[in-house]
Amino acid sequence: MPTPITPKNSKDPMPFPTIPWRILTWWILILPVLMVLALIIHSFYLLLFSHVMAGSLWTGADIFLGFILGPIWKHLSPSERKAVQSRLIPKTLLYMPVLGLTTGTAGWYVAQYNGFATTHSTIFGWIVAAGFVTVTLTVVGLGIMLPTSLSMLKEMARPHPDPSRLTRLIFRNRRLAAVQGLLQVTIILIMVYLTIAP
Repeated sequence: MPTPITPKNSKDPMPFPTIPWRILTWWILILPVLMVLALIIHSFYLLLFSHVMAGSLWTGADIFLGFILGPIWKHLSPSERKAVQSRLIPKTLLYMPVLGLTTGTAGWYVAQYNGFATTHSTIFGWIVAAGFVTVTLTVVGLGIMLPTSLSMLKEMARPHPDPSRLTRLIFRNRRLAAVQGLLQVTIILIMVYLTIAP
């Protein structure tokens, strides 16, 4: 959430919407559109591209938030944490859910195309493991981190935010980001094996 705008001839800041729709990361919607297009025209190349691109962006973002940005939080003051979150949350609010859903959905279709998504496949167990990790990542992201981010936006939009509540919410997502980062490393290990599996 950007710094409140003060209208002319007024000393009172204008209230901000809970979700700043205009500054969400709208360009990320290109990937699910490409995935749907790939399924319509039966283009495996385009399907694989949407899966790999979404997965790369999702994995990179989770690892960055969990292992690089996460440890920095303890060195920031409450006001600095609020300033970072007010700009970070709107950028990830649409970005992360779209990447998670696109990666998992496109990945399932890729596995089907290659014949891996059947019990007769020699690597079916690895496909199940990849699916389990992906579903866990998506559930944690959509079911816990997203509501927590929305709660933070709502709290920051108040005239007098509660610093202690904001701190609790920020550190909840920080811990979850670390969990997401570990799960992303796990899915990378699985994907590497799948690329060399017979």
